[in-house]
Amino acid sequence: MTATQLLVTESGRGRKQPGRRFTPHKGAITFFAGPFGVLFLLFYLIPIGYAIYQSLLVVEREGTYGQPQQVFGGLTQYANVFANAPFWESVGRVLLFGVIQVPVMLGLALLFALLLDSPVLKGKKFFRLAFFAPYAVPGVIAAIMWGFLYSPNLSPFTDVTRSIDFLSPEMVLWSIANVVTWVFVGYNMLIIYSALLAIPAEVYEAARLDGAGQIRIAWSIKIPMVAPALVLTTVFSIIGTFQLLAEPQVFRSFSAAVSSTFTPNMTIYATNSIPNTNLAAAFSVVLALATFILSFTFLKISQRKAEQ
Repeated sequence: MTATQLLVTESGRGRKQPGRRFTPHKGAITFFAGPFGVLFLLFYLIPIGYAIYQSLLVVEREGTYGQPQQVFGGLTQYANVFANAPFWESVGRVLLFGVIQVPVMLGLALLFALLLDSPVLKGKKFFRLAFFAPYAVPGVIAAIMWGFLYSPNLSPFTDVTRSIDFLSPEMVLWSIANVVTWVFVGYNMLIIYSALLAIPAEVYEAARLDGAGQIRIAWSIKIPMVAPALVLTTVFSIIGTFQLLAEPQVFRSFSAAVSSTFTPNMTIYATNSIPNTNLAAAFSVVLALATFILSFTFLKISQRKAEQ
């Protein structure tokens, strides 16, 4: 047998059979992924399944004072959801909130991240901490603090609050948007700033050799290269918008314009407190599906634009 034939024979012996894939370190993968899988099942999949199950039940009584019993009702609760005007008004309210607040918040986060990444800015450590510090404040505490600042009788800026009623029905939604923006700009800024730090320095050097200034580099290089981070923060913001609860719940103490059905989550909370657990579960399922559809649609549109 020649050396070539021997080499071919040995290589044929070492070749894997088609369709059979060897996965190394299966035990280590199971060991590290197992706890996550158990927690994901217990605290995510099972609660979702239980909520769907509860949404398919209705409460019936035998007579006026009969013992209430939960029986299978099919899509009865979902019919009640789609006939519930306050719930859909709250959905429209948070959609309007998201259309205005999310671009403003991410625009500021992008601006701050570009400033931190610019060689012109001095004292970057101080500004990075200053921009991120509001995120360390819990949402409830931030809402209480801003609620006092907005109140005409409590605010230290009485001249402003008496001329502009930040807690009026026309302004309270945007006052809440200001609180959310103040809290989460720093969080989104860090995500974008981390993406900026991952850009190779050679790209900037080539741009400078071509005569590009800092503004041109930011517009033509930095922003396009952090587009995935912008998409990620936008998806997070869409999900967070539909989950809006703490800030408007606190603002109910400061403004009569904030009702118990001001946001979808507040509607679910109020419905469950009646108690009407089955209808609240149906509200939750519909809200989760709406959030998923919007987030998935945005991701698909972003992917198509990136591929063009």
